[in-house]
Amino acid sequence: MKKKQLRWLLPLVAVPILWLLYWGMGRDTYVLPSPMAGLPAPDFELVTFDGDTLHMADLQGKVVILNFWASWCIPCRTEHPVLVQTERTWDDSEVVLLGVVYQDSRANAERFLAEFGGDWTHVLDPSQRTAIDYGVYGVPESFFIGTDGTISLKKVGPVTWDLVRYQVDSLLAAPVATAGAASTGGAP
Repeated sequence: MKKKQLRWLLPLVAVPILWLLYWGMGRDTYVLPSPMAGLPAPDFELVTFDGDTLHMADLQGKVVILNFWASWCIPCRTEHPVLVQTERTWDDSEVVLLGVVYQDSRANAERFLAEFGGDWTHVLDPSQRTAIDYGVYGVPESFFIGTDGTISLKKVGPVTWDLVRYQVDSLLAAPVATAGAASTGGAP
């Protein structure tokens, strides 16, 4: 009798363990669930390298990739070619790539950009208030924001071209909410 019970016990124990291993190994550990996904992107008032003041509200109606980075960050160097390709792929009238310098100096950031390129808009966040508002705890971190100003995705770690292309194309194809229309919510 005990032998029959053991024959059924092993599969009953093994199946859930194998399922948990399969589920855990198949997840991208750099895509963290963010409590901000689906919520309006926090507004900010930051100064660009050109000396202009920029608000999140100024970018309404465009897909925004908000990328927190620093010159001392090795993974930022890894993702930088992807950001250069992003800048070259979409027109500024549709997609805005905005670099937020995180815990770094303007001089270091400008040296980095002179060496590796990057003509998109960069802003300084000297008090780290914007980083705090977005829940940033390291670099690189990127936020994909839809044309309605809603955060679609927070990506911790370097972005890949496949991720950027998928997110931007999805956000550009998403219907724009109109006043009085019900929001369907959810991420692509």
